[in-house]
Amino acid sequence: MVNQFTINVGFYMLMPYLAGYLSGPLGLAGWAVGLVLGIRNFSQQGMFLVGGTLADRFGYKPLIVAGCVLRTAGFALLSVTSSLPSLIVASAATGFAGALFNPAVRAYLAADAGERRLEAFSVFNVFYQGGILVGPVVGLALTAVDFRLTCLVAAAVFGVLTVVQVRALPAHENGKERSSIRADWRVVTANRPFLLFALVMIGSYVLSFQTYLALPMEARRITGSETSATVLIAGLFVISGGLAIAGQLKITAWAKDRWSPGTCLAVGMVFMAVAFVAPLTVARAGPVVAGAGLLVSAVLLAVGTVIVFPFEMDTVVRLSGDRLVATHYGFYNTIVGVGILLGNLFTGTVFDLARRAGLPEIPWLALTVIGVVCAAGLRALDRSRLQTSVFQ
Repeated sequence: MVNQFTINVGFYMLMPYLAGYLSGPLGLAGWAVGLVLGIRNFSQQGMFLVGGTLADRFGYKPLIVAGCVLRTAGFALLSVTSSLPSLIVASAATGFAGALFNPAVRAYLAADAGERRLEAFSVFNVFYQGGILVGPVVGLALTAVDFRLTCLVAAAVFGVLTVVQVRALPAHENGKERSSIRADWRVVTANRPFLLFALVMIGSYVLSFQTYLALPMEARRITGSETSATVLIAGLFVISGGLAIAGQLKITAWAKDRWSPGTCLAVGMVFMAVAFVAPLTVARAGPVVAGAGLLVSAVLLAVGTVIVFPFEMDTVVRLSGDRLVATHYGFYNTIVGVGILLGNLFTGTVFDLARRAGLPEIPWLALTVIGVVCAAGLRALDRSRLQTSVFQ
């Protein structure tokens, strides 16, 4: 838990301000900024399967430590370089570091928690969201002095975390796989219930990501002021993270006592779908009412995500049959990563077209429909002949 909190503090103290540093003090062109950020995202999302496979073959702890070492080096390089090739190398290193430790962290937690996976992943999300809240605040203070200082402090955070993990994180015997990598990947890709679940869950990630895309875009549109938009956007993030921190454990326990895992997932998806009804109904209202609609949306999105996350993580483990758990997590993250990319492209395109056509309700309607379809998909899986292998 401390590991994940520290990872997020170190990451989010730097990443929200990287684009401004590249385009501002370094004076990179827009295409170059997009290239650097895109390579970071691809080297993480595109390599999750590799990281998960390595974790199953060499152990969870070595991959967690290796990822932190690589991110330490990547952030340190960002602090001293200004050339585009070096920035690309640093960005790729920070992204691939995440691909190394993310599947390993989740597989380690699942193995260590045993039958208490739901509770463990609930606590995990509290620490995860805590790091997201703390990191940007620390980074804002450091970046006000110099962004290079932010890079150095972030590198130091990961450096200290690496030492602590080497000394204090117990090695976990995870039944390291001896088969070929190709055979391991065939096992994962032949797992039909797992693939169906991953495909349906893309919708969850597309909707939850709108906290970073659609809601901030709409905040800027309705306020017409960068200062007002910044305040509103900050409020959206505080609400989202605060609800996760304060309510995760209670909401998970409440849902677990009342519904099956499949029903919990579907209910969470319904909350995420309904979250976009508020901005849909006030899309043509004034800034105050429209802003209130965005806040309501952030609340419902947060509640839906809080309901879904622990049951989602637990379901991936169940679908793996406790074999190649990290590889399953890696492949799962790769699938949803591609889905997020396509979903963001779709959302951005729909927003542009809707504004030109004078139909601001259309993007919110489209997002609501995505949520309803995915909720129906989860219910169908829950009721199908795959029910036992998927959710029980």
